[in-house]
Amino acid sequence: MFSPLRFPAYRNLFIAQVGALLGTGMATVALGLLAHDIAGAGAGEILGAVLSIKMIAYIGVAPFASALAARLPRKTLLVSLDIVRAGVAAVLPFVGAAWQVYALMAVLYVASAAFTPAFQSMIPDLLEDEGEYTKALSLSRLAADLESVASPMLAAVLLAVISYNNLFVATAIGFVISAGFVVSARLPKTGAKTPLPFMRRLTGGLRLFALTPRLRGLLAVSLATAAGGAMVFVNTVVLVQSNFALGQQATAWALATFGLGSMTAALSLPRLLERAPDRLAMLLGAGTMTLVLLAGAAWATSYPALLVLWLVMGFGYSLTITPAGRALRRSSNSDDRPALFAAQFALSHACWLVAYPVAGLVSAEADPRAAFLVLAGLCGAGTVLAVMIWPRQDPLNLPHSHPDLPSDHPHLMDADGPTGHAHPVVIDEDHPRWPEPEGAAGHKQDAPRR
Repeated sequence: MFSPLRFPAYRNLFIAQVGALLGTGMATVALGLLAHDIAGAGAGEILGAVLSIKMIAYIGVAPFASALAARLPRKTLLVSLDIVRAGVAAVLPFVGAAWQVYALMAVLYVASAAFTPAFQSMIPDLLEDEGEYTKALSLSRLAADLESVASPMLAAVLLAVISYNNLFVATAIGFVISAGFVVSARLPKTGAKTPLPFMRRLTGGLRLFALTPRLRGLLAVSLATAAGGAMVFVNTVVLVQSNFALGQQATAWALATFGLGSMTAALSLPRLLERAPDRLAMLLGAGTMTLVLLAGAAWATSYPALLVLWLVMGFGYSLTITPAGRALRRSSNSDDRPALFAAQFALSHACWLVAYPVAGLVSAEADPRAAFLVLAGLCGAGTVLAVMIWPRQDPLNLPHSHPDLPSDHPHLMDADGPTGHAHPVVIDEDHPRWPEPEGAAGHKQDAPRR
């Protein structure tokens, strides 16, 4: 599980991620408490608006940032973005109006939209072995769960002695720690080759999503993930402090319980993915979240019941998120990988842009029970779409033919016949469209895999 930490560059980047997420998690708790101070039971509407700004920034910035950053040194880019985020976080304790929070968080989200895909796309280059990469994905998921476990727990302790506004200071410290470890990491060189044309860097990831069946299925799973996650992140404070009349610390512990469920799944996934395909794990997680949302409409009537629901929800949430990097890696080559990770970042957050306002507005205009039901429908729709779009038979080596290529083409050197062969397929110059496996019916398929 922890073997990727043997590699110094990955270890430093992992610690950088932990530092940033610890601070971000406490800022998330503080933001929810600030919204409740401003609007009481209507806090869900404010949080929904803030998080919608986040999604708009992520969707609009990530592809352009990835395309523009191809010529920039990666370490300089990451450190600069961490410094910007630390500066924003340091100012947040001093704001007193909602519009000021919106403006500052928009700047922070723009910086994060540029930082996160660049960070994620480097990991496959650091860890070329698929087994090590799978473990690294689980470790990254565990680090992300610090935002919903360790951070809320630490926030619950600190809230006993400080104001929640001071939690934003921890966010700034976390980004400074992140920048320091990025500086100390020895990152792989990108090479001296000429970068791809700007338009390919800008739109290449979207093209891969449009033409790769498993990526279209991954996008449908992202819709289910967003529906379940939005209910937790937007409405926990409403359920705990308005419906159950409990305090701020109870809100933090509820979010920590969700994170505990997610962490449990992340710990078990490396072994699970040795036996089960990514598709099955992700569909199982999406189905679990749908059932929890349906159950929540009837059973989320007390704090202990909510904790049980959030524990199971966290488990399903991690099942849908953690294997995604494997599907992205398998569907791209090294040149197109940054664009693909940026496209995944933008498209998955487009799903959150739908789910966050729904979670906040339905809860504010009706009640949390209605939000449970509406989001269960959205989560279920994403799950069903994924079942339909993501092929059940998705072999590692896909048998296919190239009737448009001459028999002496270099790409066909390993072909068994005039034009047919089997190998891992990505959309590229030799495969401008996803090949039809029927074209190589005589070739033996590998067992279905991710």
